[in-house]
Amino acid sequence: MTVTGVIVPLSRAAGAGARLESGTKACAGDEAVAACAAGCGPAARAVLALAGAGKKSQQLLTVLSCVLLAASGVAVFFHLQHWERIFNGFGHLTSGITQELIAIVVFVVVAVAFFAMARKSADGGTVPKWMAWVAIAISVVLAAVCAHSYMMAARPVWNSVLEVLSIVGAACILGPATCAVVLAAKGDAVDVCGLPAVVGSAVGAACTVAYAAVIQMGGGAFTQVGYYFDPTVPTKEMANAAATAAGQAPLLWLGAVVVGALVPLVCCVLARKTGDAAVWKTFGAVAVVAGVAGAICLRVAFYNMGLSVFMFY
Repeated sequence: MTVTGVIVPLSRAAGAGARLESGTKACAGDEAVAACAAGCGPAARAVLALAGAGKKSQQLLTVLSCVLLAASGVAVFFHLQHWERIFNGFGHLTSGITQELIAIVVFVVVAVAFFAMARKSADGGTVPKWMAWVAIAISVVLAAVCAHSYMMAARPVWNSVLEVLSIVGAACILGPATCAVVLAAKGDAVDVCGLPAVVGSAVGAACTVAYAAVIQMGGGAFTQVGYYFDPTVPTKEMANAAATAAGQAPLLWLGAVVVGALVPLVCCVLARKTGDAAVWKTFGAVAVVAGVAGAICLRVAFYNMGLSVFMFY
């Protein structure tokens, strides 16, 4: 009789309160979409307001932000094992889902207040500076809270501050690039988005590379501590953490890093050099599409490496 090794996290917190995901990864882009909503929502509009630019685009950016945030909310339901039980998670402030809900509500309130102030201003696009900084702060907080709800000791690859920074980094990539495309389409001056787009893409790329390395090395966070016999496949191991980690290489380095990080950075640098609205429409759109694709690749690898003791019993 052959027995096979069981791999469990080194952490003794064997998934207490773990956020169980469904078998399908179809909605792995939920946080990526939320990050984009945060980046091109109040934060991007706040930067424009501080610079006194983009007044024609404020309304469209608001609508786009709301659509993306709604889409991310719908996606959350589909990656839960029992989505109909989501409201059971709202019973305690330490629940990640509760914290996300609070952040989203505050985000929406700030977005509405920002839009109302802008509409009531004399030129239809100016807000007080304090409101602009509040909008930037809540946008960062929303992205960080969405990512932080996944951190747990029972899943070593998830339990890293770089996971949080990877989502904030996605907002840094997608927000300014999306904003630039909207400004170009509406006939607003695009040059105000040039530097934020380049800096944001650079920050996002650094965060993506750092967390991709954490995921790739994730196999070392597990160890063999016991045995399990499966009579249907007696010679097959239940899971191989090292092989699972190695299998994420294409998603991480080609999808997340090359497509999702380097392509947007190059596009933003080239677009800023020309400063032409038509160029921003093209290169900005490529940066957005590549950034979303890369963020989804990173999240798929993230879910694939979310190995927990629950997988082995």
